[in-house]
Amino acid sequence: MLSSPSICVVGSINMDLVFRTPRMPGVGETVSGHEFVQIAGGKGANQAVAASRQGANVSFIGCVGNDANGRKSLDGLEMDGIDIAAVSTIPNCASGVAGIFVDDLGRNSIVIAPGANARLSTAHILAAQETIRKSQLLICQCETPLTTIQAAITIAHKHGVKVVFNPAPAIPLPDHLLSEVSYLILNETEAAQISGVSVTDIDSAMAATRRLLARGAGCVLLTLGEQGVCVAQQDQFHHLPGLPVNVVDTTAAGDTFIGAFATAIGSGMDELEAAMHAQYCAALTVTRLGAQSSIPHQHEVIQFKAQLHLT
Repeated sequence: MLSSPSICVVGSINMDLVFRTPRMPGVGETVSGHEFVQIAGGKGANQAVAASRQGANVSFIGCVGNDANGRKSLDGLEMDGIDIAAVSTIPNCASGVAGIFVDDLGRNSIVIAPGANARLSTAHILAAQETIRKSQLLICQCETPLTTIQAAITIAHKHGVKVVFNPAPAIPLPDHLLSEVSYLILNETEAAQISGVSVTDIDSAMAATRRLLARGAGCVLLTLGEQGVCVAQQDQFHHLPGLPVNVVDTTAAGDTFIGAFATAIGSGMDELEAAMHAQYCAALTVTRLGAQSSIPHQHEVIQFKAQLHLT
């Protein structure tokens, strides 16, 4: 990395309850699983941790409940060097929780109870707007209210702060919001829901990105799991193939990609260089179990790149 960029993350903080299972249970079915672990997560927190572990100076704006899960989550963010001065503790409210099933193929199914994340308001954003203004990049997702996200993105856009937006879980988005987004990063499911184009291959991925660019996004990165990632701007489209790894758990792979990409952009890389670096970070993530427990540090990614190039 060329420098240590300043990044502000507005988003969710969850405690992940992870169940390893041979396969996903059907409706009304009970399946005997392998193991259970409790790991800090939440898309916003995961992306913040990924950016910090790749060398960024990260500030976080969010909410937790006044409970053990909230305190444990904040302790973890602080241990990763993340500034949590703008994280509010909401009384008489539970922290966000995610129930995650991971099967033997590394695939996951997730149910989220947002808890305090749903209480992140425009007032919280306005109170911390100086943190956004002083940052090089702002990262947002959709596990907090859309009005709150819009307020943060508008402040960033007004002050020339680049916006990295991950519309997950996918929700309808107004064009004026997309027009203030520098980098729209989403997977094939989210792209299909937001663009209206079913993404099944590279050609349909290109069509989806073109539609999202036409709606105002500056640059669209469409992640395709083992098929890699598509990077699209108004005058160009690139497909970067996936990296061959042994998949253990895909949880937080997308979040790792986003945090690593933002850090790489902030450090001076161009879009393709940043996307390739983020791919290595995400590929290493899927070889491990859990969300924040699987997100790699900078030195680990350097070693991983060297190992892949030797094999």
